[in-house]
Amino acid sequence: MPYHSNADLPDRVREHLSEHAQDIYREAFNSVWEQYKDPADRREDASREETAHKVAWAAVKHQYEKVGEAWKPKA
Repeated sequence: MPYHSNADLPDRVREHLSEHAQDIYREAFNSVWEQYKDPADRREDASREETAHKVAWAAVKHQYEKVGEAWKPKA
């Protein structure tokens, strides 16, 4: 279930992240979605979707940090 545009992202992602952070999330999710097709490549019993969401959030956190309720670019 790759995301074709930011409009397709889950509400919690669209409501809290800037357009640039959404781009990062979507691109990371889609990449992982393709990369981890085989369950043997995933940790524990994580689903393909769960793995993709975890990595997508990690990619966002690499460039953004949560300050209060807002996600801000890291300095």
